[in-house]
Amino acid sequence: MRKDLQMKRGALVMNKAIDATSREEWDGFVSQRPEANFLQSWDFYEFHKARGKKVVRRLFYEDGVIVGAYAGVVETAKRGTYLAIAGGPICDFDNKRLTKAIFSDIKRAGEENGAVFVRVRPNEAMSDNILATLSRNGFRKAPMYLSVEYAGILDLHKSHEEILAGASQGFRRKLRKAEKNEIEITASCDDATISEFCRLEKLHAERQKYVAFSAEFLTKQFEAFREGGEILIYTARKDGEILAQNFMIFYGPEASYHYGVSSELGTKYSAAPLLHLAAMDEARRRGCVRYNLWGIVGVDEKSHRFYGVSEFKRSFGCEEFRYVPAHDLVLKPLRYQLDYLVETLRKKVRHV
Repeated sequence: MRKDLQMKRGALVMNKAIDATSREEWDGFVSQRPEANFLQSWDFYEFHKARGKKVVRRLFYEDGVIVGAYAGVVETAKRGTYLAIAGGPICDFDNKRLTKAIFSDIKRAGEENGAVFVRVRPNEAMSDNILATLSRNGFRKAPMYLSVEYAGILDLHKSHEEILAGASQGFRRKLRKAEKNEIEITASCDDATISEFCRLEKLHAERQKYVAFSAEFLTKQFEAFREGGEILIYTARKDGEILAQNFMIFYGPEASYHYGVSSELGTKYSAAPLLHLAAMDEARRRGCVRYNLWGIVGVDEKSHRFYGVSEFKRSFGCEEFRYVPAHDLVLKPLRYQLDYLVETLRKKVRHV
């Protein structure tokens, strides 16, 4: 019994947490985790650094083996600074000792960066166990989301035929229409393609009445993921004219439909299904096991601004997947109360 106790103490002593400095070491661990997607990839935080943001990347070891990780970005706002950890931490949430060590480290990182609070949104399915773990470590449900919390997921173990069998009649009808329209599909990660995407996104935003991302924002993100070979933009053309484009990220087990834009002709010719089927083929070639259509809203939320696009994603016959929602670790309670009230009001005004 004494020997066992000594071994446990030795393991505790050997555990360590360090700042990550190696892309290979980081992605070698994170990309192999079944729950992972690009939100905790190395290149996503290179993108944040390119925007002038401070990032935190931490690795946790036990007996020389990586057992956990988290990456976050320090966000500044008029109400105060906060540390945002989207899609993380990455770890075994059943290991209480490990989660305690990670969340203690997260608290330290928040304090060192003068954060009012730390916001996390683990890349895990809704679970009473994980909710209890967050509560046990001092977290409370956040007033605002952090990245997508409700997504449409397709199983890439299924063939195109199996996926189409589960799709709606409307989706299959659009696909047949697109196939008759002699639409050309290409995939590229060159500079001309991201320039085209930025131009089309601006026009799409004007037509759909939303605030477009800046060309700088999209280009820096594109360049960061291109560095790791994780991005392709799929383009649908008819007679040389662009109909639609999908901004796809491939990381570890998941292909993510990150952004999509279209021209007025894109809807007329039903180009979108062809873009997605082409991206699914590439995802399978890369060993991805799921295709994340990204955010959806509830079937009853008809007033939500994303209701229409959510219905389009549902037409694929996707699984509707709920992540553990964002939770906050409050570090400065008085300042946090102001932030909580502002974000609660903003969520109601924006209908999100």
